[in-house]
Amino acid sequence: ARILGGGGGGEARRYGLGRLGIPLVEIATEPFEAAPGRTRDAALALGRILRSTRRVRRGIGSIRQDVNVSVRGGGAVVEVKGVQQLDQLEKVVEHEARRQHGLLEISEELRGRGWSHDRDGDRFDVTGAMGGCGSKIIQGAIKKRHRILAVAFRNLAGVFGMSPHEGVRLGRDIAELVRALGIGGVFHSDELPGYGIGARDTDEVRRITGAGEADAYLLLAAPQGRIHAVTDQIISRVCRIRDSGVPADTRTASQSGETRFLRPRPGAARMYPETDVPPVTVSADDLARAQGGVPKPWDEAVAEIRDGYGLNAQLAEQIFDSEYMEAFERICGSTKNPPNFVASALCSTITGLARGGLDRARLSQDAILRVFTLLHEGAIPKESVEMIFGEIMSGRSPDEAMRGSGSAALSDAELGAALDRIVGGNGPMIERMGERATGPLMGAAMKELRGRAPGEKISRLLSEKVKRSCNKK
Repeated sequence: ARILGGGGGGEARRYGLGRLGIPLVEIATEPFEAAPGRTRDAALALGRILRSTRRVRRGIGSIRQDVNVSVRGGGAVVEVKGVQQLDQLEKVVEHEARRQHGLLEISEELRGRGWSHDRDGDRFDVTGAMGGCGSKIIQGAIKKRHRILAVAFRNLAGVFGMSPHEGVRLGRDIAELVRALGIGGVFHSDELPGYGIGARDTDEVRRITGAGEADAYLLLAAPQGRIHAVTDQIISRVCRIRDSGVPADTRTASQSGETRFLRPRPGAARMYPETDVPPVTVSADDLARAQGGVPKPWDEAVAEIRDGYGLNAQLAEQIFDSEYMEAFERICGSTKNPPNFVASALCSTITGLARGGLDRARLSQDAILRVFTLLHEGAIPKESVEMIFGEIMSGRSPDEAMRGSGSAALSDAELGAALDRIVGGNGPMIERMGERATGPLMGAAMKELRGRAPGEKISRLLSEKVKRSCNKK
């Protein structure tokens, strides 16, 4: 849902529930038990089925996987939203399984410590005691007239900083919750003194709360009207981890595969009819028509591409799985460029440029078609395709890319003149090395002429000119 406003300074957020006319199709699998790599295989299979229909959008953002993850003995299911790439999906499942396993160990520790919370006896307003604190967060909260609360956790020293796996800590889990509630941050005793909170501050907090060496505490700042509601959420979160291990969350995924708390998973109260979508009755006739439109299986579709365009099996699979399948068919249907070269450029060349940090989103299908049309017409040599793609992915228009890469094809006369200049300027080398000078001169020629004439043509003409120069001498 779109955020319409709010959310700053701890105030409530306002959401719009309209779908803005976006057509969505949701496909769900039954639960299955598998290693993270198998989850990737399942998503890949679904994507291939959809691509076989030729009726879905392609590219980043057009298909997103939400993945529900639970581990053995963990109880609750965690939903991770908005995974966009297959390799990211595998990382998300690995991270989430590790996080949940760590929470189970923290849960055992909480139960083993016998912790329970006294709502009236374990909360202390320490605003007055933090006036001299060096923390910018604390001082900023005091200037806003926020309250600073210390929450004691008896007999839990060390638990908030406990890290069963790297990056998995109860303190981090609570911090994610607090940020989602619109509060700037929270400190726990296992990481203090630190962050501008000195030993004198921590001693004073322990004196006020009566927290001994075996006890832990949290410090948080929030507006007067919200601080107890936020504290209730924190206590509820720790209780759920103690009782069930893994809270039922909805989380969001980062590109690195880590997940971050977004909101609690909705319960049965959320199961209301969509407010902006009228109900649609699916009849038996609708199902029969749909059955008649079931696409070919993926392996048959790939075999058809392989045989129809003369590609090897690997390249046929790569082009079918890529976002450039439609561009490939348009290029091969409207030009006489070799399908193997087209497929390789759309898969390997673009991928290589993207790995170098260039933005593939700037390379539209129309721009790709135009480059291959120019190649078909002889306006550019095939060696220039990679350079032009790189220029476009760097932010230039196709016309600017042509000029910037110097990719206009040379005429035979222009090419001959350029090679004559190179040969004439290296007379001593040719006299010393004879025809063996062709190799070093080829490097110089390609540095100057790459992308403006076919490499094999440059090599042939250069060899002839070097040989002619040797014969004259």
